[in-house]
Amino acid sequence: MLAAAFIGGSASAHTDPVVQPASHAPLEVRVVVVTTFEIGKDRGDIPGEFQNWVEHFPLSQTLPAPGTEHGVLRYNAKEHVLGVVSGEGPTHMAEAMTALALDPRFDLRHAYFVLAGIAGVNPSVGTIGSAFWAQHVVNGGAAHLIDSREIPAHWPDGFTPVQGKEPNEHPRPPVHSISGDMVYDLQPSLVHWAYDLTRHIVLADNERLAERRKMYRGFPAAQKAPSVMVGDTISGETYWLGGLMNKWAERWVRYWTDGQGQMATTAEEDIGLCQALALQARAGRVDDKRILVLRTASNFDMPPPGQAPADMLFDEAHEEGLPGLYASTDAAYQVASSVVHEIATHWERYRDAIP
Repeated sequence: MLAAAFIGGSASAHTDPVVQPASHAPLEVRVVVVTTFEIGKDRGDIPGEFQNWVEHFPLSQTLPAPGTEHGVLRYNAKEHVLGVVSGEGPTHMAEAMTALALDPRFDLRHAYFVLAGIAGVNPSVGTIGSAFWAQHVVNGGAAHLIDSREIPAHWPDGFTPVQGKEPNEHPRPPVHSISGDMVYDLQPSLVHWAYDLTRHIVLADNERLAERRKMYRGFPAAQKAPSVMVGDTISGETYWLGGLMNKWAERWVRYWTDGQGQMATTAEEDIGLCQALALQARAGRVDDKRILVLRTASNFDMPPPGQAPADMLFDEAHEEGLPGLYASTDAAYQVASSVVHEIATHWERYRDAIP
């Protein structure tokens, strides 16, 4: 049993035991829970994306992870679930996933990777506090860009494919090329299985969320109560916002998915996750068909009617400007943990067969 393969200890920065493999046999990992940030400590203070997993799943054992942004990994030996904090941004994510895949302590060949993080939400698609399972992960960072003051009048925006000379270059360049990886299509059966498993979960709502929703007059989807949905994510390191940028993101997702995708959420790390795992899958270290991306909405990606983007940016620079922050971190755990528990506790069903 894996529980017997650990030597107990203590860590100066944590109350939980630090554990080390007692043999050279790699630890079986059924699910890797991927989060991107933690506000303070892993437990006992203001929760970021990781704290709910540590305290409630729980991920009670600590493994050292020197050379990573967070410095430690967390593990549940009963369910064989490993928790990771990648650090924010696609570069940190790619580094963390590559380091994990190369770590000889773990056997990840059959592991599922579940990214559970917060995001901005497109008010034309959903609302704050909601959860979205992504079918497509689109790269919003690799592009040619002309300053908005100089773009041709007939262009919809200043973005063109790196391999192209105009916004809607046709035929569309390949999604994977020397110029970059523009979109990853996640395993459809797995995504819809996760959605079906969680679609009936009732997500938390509160007065602050309701008040913010009311501001989005003319956006019916934004005014609904939080729910679990399927919606695609656009990923890039630039924190953009505003109605015109939202229109670009909608167009960009449609373009790279040949009209099959709909932009629901905007985040940073997802493209780094997919790129790193796709490369490690070539070496047989992971299975990149076992990736799930769940994004929960902490804020809208554009201001409500009557507010300027710069004013929205100023408001969101302060914690109180994100009314969906705590609702979204709670929703990320609530929804994703249902999937993680199902896989981990019915491993005989999911080890060799993707749902």
